[in-house]
Amino acid sequence: MVTVYVYILDTLADWEMGYVTSELHSRRFFKKAAQQVAVKTVSYSREPIHTMGGLTVVPNCTIEDIIVDKTSVLLLPGADTWNNSRHDTIVIKASELLTAGATVCAICGATVALANTGLLDNRPHTSNGVGFLEMVSPAYKGQNYYIDEPSVADKNLITASCTGALLWARQIIERLDVFQEDTLEYWYDYFNTGKPESFFALMQTLILHVDHESC
Repeated sequence: MVTVYVYILDTLADWEMGYVTSELHSRRFFKKAAQQVAVKTVSYSREPIHTMGGLTVVPNCTIEDIIVDKTSVLLLPGADTWNNSRHDTIVIKASELLTAGATVCAICGATVALANTGLLDNRPHTSNGVGFLEMVSPAYKGQNYYIDEPSVADKNLITASCTGALLWARQIIERLDVFQEDTLEYWYDYFNTGKPESFFALMQTLILHVDHESC
């Protein structure tokens, strides 16, 4: 069982989480033998938060409930409120998870929170630009490891820019190994290009793998 903890905080950027949370929760494109995945929202308290899009979300659990184990996954979304010290605890937890071999995934403003504590200083990563990290994180020293791509996967750390949500989702799904390779390829291609033939190919992979598994 893999537990995916989605950290929620006020002004959370709704769109950045949509691709990955919807697929992991719905399992609609999971391969038959995929491991079980539980998606839980987590925050610094049990109080509801309000997203950038005006949605109200009540956390399932608090930071203290996160299990530090290599089967855990932590998703850190962008938000305008990462500079609030109440989020220091989740960054500490992220460091503990990385050390334990768990997967930590940060996008947009969440990469700043990691940069502030040196977690990006010695690992390949990305964000909204190296200049962005230098501007908002005076402690940042990871320039030599910065990769100018929408999303960068470095083993159990996956970072993305605010425009990299789709590729970020792909890399997280690939890390969890819950899609067939061709399903993931066509899934990404369809949402990236909108081509009808990619959607048809995506549906065909599901039929093909069901037929093969029933033989």
